[in-house]
Amino acid sequence: MAQSAEPVPSDRGGLVRGLGLLDSTTLIVGSVIGSGIFVAPSIMAGFIQTPGLLLGLWVTGGILTLFGALAYGEMAAALPRAGGQYVFLKEAFSPLWGFLYGWTFLLAINTGFIAAVAVAFAKYLGVFVPAIGEGTVLLTVAGVSFTSAQAVGLAVIAALTWINITGLRTGAVVQNVFTIAKVAAIVVLVVLALASGRGAAAHFSPLVGTALGPEGLKLGLFAALGVAMSKALFAYDAWNSVTFAAEEMHEPERNLPRALVLGTLGITIVYCAAVAVYLYMVPIQEMFAVKDNRIAAEAAQRMMGPAGAAFIAVAIMISTFGCDNGLILAGARVLFAMGRDGLFFRSVARVHPVYRTPAAALLLQGGVAAVLTMTGKYSDLLTLTAFASLLFNTLTVLALFVLRRRRPDLPRPYRAWGYPVVPAIYVLVSVFFLYNILMGDPLNSGKGLVLAALGLPAYAYWNRGRGRP
Repeated sequence: MAQSAEPVPSDRGGLVRGLGLLDSTTLIVGSVIGSGIFVAPSIMAGFIQTPGLLLGLWVTGGILTLFGALAYGEMAAALPRAGGQYVFLKEAFSPLWGFLYGWTFLLAINTGFIAAVAVAFAKYLGVFVPAIGEGTVLLTVAGVSFTSAQAVGLAVIAALTWINITGLRTGAVVQNVFTIAKVAAIVVLVVLALASGRGAAAHFSPLVGTALGPEGLKLGLFAALGVAMSKALFAYDAWNSVTFAAEEMHEPERNLPRALVLGTLGITIVYCAAVAVYLYMVPIQEMFAVKDNRIAAEAAQRMMGPAGAAFIAVAIMISTFGCDNGLILAGARVLFAMGRDGLFFRSVARVHPVYRTPAAALLLQGGVAAVLTMTGKYSDLLTLTAFASLLFNTLTVLALFVLRRRRPDLPRPYRAWGYPVVPAIYVLVSVFFLYNILMGDPLNSGKGLVLAALGLPAYAYWNRGRGRP
């Protein structure tokens, strides 16, 4: 464990500095590598059925993530406070924009990711317990079905919320162990695929083209690309989670930018290798038809038989469990920061007297994630959360330009590489995909816009009497 000294008190809010560079990097990798890479490629194949396009979306997602991380690194080093993105938007624009992010983060972005990943855990548990899945309905109330996958998802959320309430180091240790395990599993999958020789390079042909899947044919090329990209962006998202816990890091001015760059580079390599293995083992035309979209298990089944599928299923359950842990650990810090600023319930800024963690924020976050788990299907949750997250990520990269102009004297231990070209490319590419995601799936992406808009009256309530926009 990097920097294994006892956690030391931070200078604000009663939190402790207990995260080193290794902890911070594994928090990023662990929060990001979860269900998406093991499920999303199968869903994407329903929209895009050109191997080069499918793999290209994952490469694009990785480059976009790295460009965003370079911009976030500068702001995180300059403003190393609990809340991360919430703080950047508040300082660059106004408290309103910070609040709208935190509000949407609570109602859709982070809690939606937590819910989706918890359901994905249940999907792969279904390899061993066939009765568990989104197709197994336990009860129906007022036309709304509650499935066994949702029930397992609720149990996962409850368990991980409790783990993170009991201490920062407890959550960090779980994160480190599970992150190492999940990356090792993907490496094993790649090595065994090449060693087995049971795949076919012909599956990558034609590498270039515009062939669409059954879902993509309903939308057209650009809308299909947008919706497919939303699934990949879901898999990449949460890369910025480490900024939320900045106040609990050792030397955040140095470690935050390093963790962001190391984490995003590592994730991109792992993801592109995994998608290449799926294409090598399973023709893209067959990927969409894989049961419960368990593409990783299907690839392992074809290379090693039932034992291989079981091994990968276990690895993926570890992966999703660790991913949800990272999302829960980091996400509650945004609510903590809002409560401390008086822009949300003051109670969420309370630190547990024994465990020194934001227990109230963790409980609220877990409760909202539980509601989303009961009301949304996996694929719908992907689009909802990815669209809302990309929208605010784009605004946050724009905040870098604003802070450079408005606060030139702000200490900047790290300055974004490639400024202003690299962050401008991030914004332009993101706007392209935001538009096409909205056109391709207006229902679920529109929900993100509606939830964000509901934050306006909520902000007016919490901001009353302050006289600030």
